[in-house]
Order: sequence, then C-alpha cells, then structure tokens
Amino acid sequence: MRRGDGGGRAYGGEPGAERAVFPSPADATTPHVTAATTASSTVTPATVPPTTVALDRPEARLPLSTGSKAANLARAAGAGLPVLPGFVIPHGGAEDAYALRHAWRELSRDGAEPLVVRSSSPQEDTQESSLAGQFASVLDVRDWTSFRAAVRTVLDSAQRPDGTRAAMAVLVQPMLDARVGGVLFGADPVEGRLDRMLVSAVRGGPDTLVSGEQDGTGYHLTRAGRPLRSGPRQSGDERLLTRAELRRLARLARRTEKVFGGPQDMEFGFDATGRLWLFQARPITAMTARPARGARLLGPGPVAETLPGTLQPLEEDLWVAPMARGLRDALDIGGSAPRRLLRTHPVVTTVAGRAAADLRLLGVTPPRHRLLARLNPLPGARRLGAAWRTGRLTRALPDLALDLTADIDRRLAGTPAPDALSRSELSDLLRWTRAALAALHAQEALAGALLRETGTRTAASAALTALAAGRARARTDAEIVADAPVVLALTPPSLTRPLVLPPPSPGTGPGPGGGPSPDGRSTREESGHVALPPRESLRLRVRWVHQLQTRLVEEAAHRLALSLDTVAQLRWPEMLASLEGGPLPADVGRRRPRPDGPPLPDAFRLADDTVVVAERARGSEAPARGVSGGRAAGTAWDGRGEPPEDAVLVVRTLDPALAPLLPRLTALVAQTGSPLSHLAILAREFGLPAVVGATDAVERFAPGTRLAVDGTSGDIRPDARTREAADR
Repeated sequence: MRRGDGGGRAYGGEPGAERAVFPSPADATTPHVTAATTASSTVTPATVPPTTVALDRPEARLPLSTGSKAANLARAAGAGLPVLPGFVIPHGGAEDAYALRHAWRELSRDGAEPLVVRSSSPQEDTQESSLAGQFASVLDVRDWTSFRAAVRTVLDSAQRPDGTRAAMAVLVQPMLDARVGGVLFGADPVEGRLDRMLVSAVRGGPDTLVSGEQDGTGYHLTRAGRPLRSGPRQSGDERLLTRAELRRLARLARRTEKVFGGPQDMEFGFDATGRLWLFQARPITAMTARPARGARLLGPGPVAETLPGTLQPLEEDLWVAPMARGLRDALDIGGSAPRRLLRTHPVVTTVAGRAAADLRLLGVTPPRHRLLARLNPLPGARRLGAAWRTGRLTRALPDLALDLTADIDRRLAGTPAPDALSRSELSDLLRWTRAALAALHAQEALAGALLRETGTRTAASAALTALAAGRARARTDAEIVADAPVVLALTPPSLTRPLVLPPPSPGTGPGPGGGPSPDGRSTREESGHVALPPRESLRLRVRWVHQLQTRLVEEAAHRLALSLDTVAQLRWPEMLASLEGGPLPADVGRRRPRPDGPPLPDAFRLADDTVVVAERARGSEAPARGVSGGRAAGTAWDGRGEPPEDAVLVVRTLDPALAPLLPRLTALVAQTGSPLSHLAILAREFGLPAVVGATDAVERFAPGTRLAVDGTSGDIRPDARTREAADR
C-alpha cells in the first residue's frame, strides 16, 4: 500500500492512517446495515446493488448505497461541475471479481494510470457529521493486487472501536498530478460568516493540508472571489493562487452551493494545465456562532472585582440583581446612559454563572465611531440635564456615604443571631439585605465617578494589616473575622464554599483593624482605627452584607431541611416562598450545582443568547488562532499515558491519528495547523475549543499546567488556580 508523497501527486481526497489488511475478501464485503440505515434505505434485500456503479450513472447518487462522498460527487458531476471520472463499489454490492477487474482495467488503463481508493460511508460527509479522516483512503494504487488490497483496507476501516461496523462503499478515481490543491469553504466556519469564503492552499494535492502536515496559505475571499487578506507575502514565482484562480474558486463554490442548497466544504486541485477539479464536497458541519448585529459588548470589567467566580442561581439573585439595580440608578443619576437603554439592557448580567457588565453602558469601552459620538448632541444634553443633580451630589456625596454606612453598621450591630429569628423575620432581613446592597452599589459607583479621593488607604490594605496581626497571635480564620471583619475584603462571597483567609503578604506588619461585625457581635469602630475613603468604606459594607446573607441562607437551609448546595440552586422567589410556608419546587432534588467554568473573555458578545464569542482585537492578529469556538479550563496533557479528567491536549501538529482522543478532551492546542484540517473540523463538530498556531505551546504548557483556552479568540492563559499556586 502506498500513500501520496506530498510532492505534487494528489487525488483530490483525504488520506487516512495506514491500516493493516486483515479480513478475508469475503469478510470485507459482507453487507452490514445499521439500524439508522435500514430505517430510510431504498436498498432492500431483494435489490442487491451491482458490483460497480459508474459516477455518471443516476444510481451513484444514492448515499445509502454508494455513500455520501460518492453520491455528492455524482450529483456534482451531473450538474456539470468539474469532477474526475470513476466508479463506486456499493455497500452490500454483489461480488463479481470479473466485473470489478473490468472496471479497474478501464479506469486505470490496465494499470498504466494510478488510482486512489477512498472510503464512502453513508455516515460521513453529512449535515450532522463529516467524520473527517475517520476512514481509510489509499493513494497511488498501480496494479490489480494492490487495488484489491486497497479495497480491503478501506472496508476494514469501517470497523469501529466499539465493535460495530459502519456501512461502507468504496470510491475509485484516477490519481491526479496537482500543481496546487487545497480546501475551499463556501462560508467562513471559523468566524461564522456566510458572506466570506475561506481557502487554504498547498503545493500538490490537498492531502498534506487536511492531514495537518502543512499549514497552507490562507485566503479570505468575498463571494465574488476578491481577496480580503491572505497569508505571508509571496513573490510572483512563489504565489500559489493567482487572482484569476481565486475568482474561479469562488465561482466553483457558488455553483456547488446552488447544487447542494448550502455552502460546502470542498477539496480542489489545479492540474499542470491550469484546469480546476473538484475532489470532494460535503456540507459545512460546524459553523461558529456569530453574534447578531448590534449585540451588546460584555465583559467581566469592574464587576469581577466583587464577584470573580462562578455563581449559583441564588447567588445571582442575592448579589448580581442588587448590583445591576444600583449601577442602573447611578448611571441614571449621572446622565451617563439614556434611560431607554437602562430600562431594556441590564447593566450587569450573568453568563454561564459569571458576572458580566455592559462595557459600553459603564463607559469602559469607547464608542465604536468616536467622531459620530462627538457630533451626537444627545449625550451632552443628557449630561446638561443631570449637571445640576451631580453638582450638588458631588458636594453631598461624602455625607450621604457616611450616613449610609452608619445606617448599615447600626443594622448589622443590632441584628440578632440567625437562629433566634422567626421565619418571617428571616425573610424580612433577607429582603433588607438586597435593598441595602442596591443602595451601597449605587453610592459606590457615584463615589468612584464623582469624588477625587486623595487618600491611599484601601479596605484591602487595612485587611492585610489586620490579617497579619491575627496570624501573629495564632488566631484561627473564624477568630480573625470576628475580631476584625475588615479582613473579609480579601475574600469573595460564596454561599457554598467555606470561608478561607489567604496567607498574609510578606512584610505586612500587625496593625489595628476593625468595624462592626456582620453577625451582630460588636468590635472596635472603624472610624477610630481604619479611616477609609467613602468609596472604600462603601465597598467594605457590601462585603459585610454578603457575609450576613451567607449566614442567613445557612439558617434558611437548616429550616428547610436542605443542604447548602441544594438551597443555592433555588431562585430568590422560590426560597422566599418556601420560607414563608410554601412548597419547595418539585424538581429541587434534581438540580445540580453549576461547574466552575472558564473565565469570561475581557470583551465578548453573545450569539443565540448563550454562546460566548470573544471580541477580537482590531488592527493586529493574535499569534495563536482559534479554530473551534467555545471556552474551557483544564489540565495540559501531552497525549501520553492516561489523560487527566479535564485534559487539554497540547501537541505540535493536528495529526488525524489523534481523532479518537477528542471525546475525552476538554480543549485542544496545537503549535501548527489549519482551521481546515480534519482535526479542526472534528473539534468543531464535537464543540471542543481548539487553538492552532500557539508558538512553542509544547514547551510553554508542560503536562499538568492548568490552562484556560478560548477557541474563538485563540487566547491561552494559565488558569486562575495555576496563578494562585505560583504565587504561594
């Protein structure tokens, strides 16, 4: 068995990994029809297909008999597209060695012309799955003995790891000497654009490209074939495809789309005379989700400082909803955003359980068209209308912040222990905490925007001082929090995870800290020992209210005879109704905690309201390229030994032999590769985040490294847990 040597010989199809030829000819041609096939097949036991069917025959267009690959080529040939001649050995066809040899002799001119023998299964090259590179193809077949062995090799590849066999036909075509070959997408599957085409070309046939051996030169085209951007600059002698050839490819893509009713994934080749040939056409099985026009620009922004982790449903309702309400009020008072948008677009929301802010409403991201923004009179009029409010508010805000913190402190200090509260008192106190958080967030946002705080003291610095003092006295975490609740500024809130204080920073000496205790126990007053600016003082109270809510929810879980993890899956109205005597939701026992997913991109938009699409930086290309959308966090793995449970496979090339590993992976990272290679296509079908072009990835990301991978933006970074471990 010989395969293409990559030196210009190509057939117009994909090579598979070399496989041993072990079944007997009788075994290799034994009909096998799956349940899915028999449900819709037009081939019945009473109608046995012939030994061979020419591609130009109508019978070759039946995918359940000749396989999707051959059927697609037969349809393309019937529509006048440039398809090489050939024949198919149908699935379950009658065995006739004489007829088979006759077909081989005609096509190969009695062995004078080499052939390519390819798989053609009804289960590959479909709308649902391409199964790219999963079955065998044998190149450069030159004599009868080699031809029979190649046929057996292709039939053997139908054997699956689970012991079942896929239905399999065999496609036979002449081997073509291609000057240039490659892959042509009638749409851009990586960016999800139907108004763009994507081409990747190499010298010779497309086999080295789709196998991942070569990266290829990439071209982004309009539907008319005009290049938008391409790979590295090339001299006239080195240019792979001329503008005329690119226009011909675009025309082929449009014609093929018309034949099949949608954009196709095609393999092509130009021969030595400049003639263009279509080697394969199949539906694009995995288009990256694309945000709708005008979709909101979101990001963790400043809200991640308060809520950095994955939140459970009740945590969203207790913490995100009041934050969104408070920031909306602050933006309205300051005239920073039109009320129409504030009513229809929440300032803060959650995506996969992580808090995200509307970056444009918050002013974190500048307007897209700065000149138009300057000419727009509405923002100025809005601010003019709010100027009298903010002018007075700026002078009054320090006193307002002091009054609010004093009110919060009095309520916290006067709160009895949660187990001493009745159910109605517990509900009322939880309602108050949500209202208090909205007020604190609103004033904190206004203080940050309107006040110039000259002091350098922050709640975090005061907390570090108090933490160092507590550690020096060998106090436990619970005792340190009771003595100096300012240390809560160092921890994020959580209903389900135990409170653990970080180790003190080196060089931080002991010092005083204090404030009223969130659980009602009195401590030293903040004003006498920890003088904080208004914004920092407000932020600290936000954290104290969070901690009070945590203790109240713990008591509510005890009253409802539920675990904390279960209560955290309730929504706010559900928990409130249950506390006040109503029934628990019927499915409460089946709800499961959200997993701790990967961090959100710095800026992103949503497609279909759920799919995160990272915003690419303008004017520069990332060194790595995302080729399969999605985000994941996991542990780097080099493919050797048993993979970790959340394996991120880090390799040099996208070798098709890695395909069986994909179902066991969390993400895929490669130093080289193309978005059009088989493994990239399969990654998109599996919904597996994949990145190619990650320079020195194997050296940079050693096995065991925790990684966060974004398959849209191409961003690869150490996961937060890796950074924390390195800091310790």
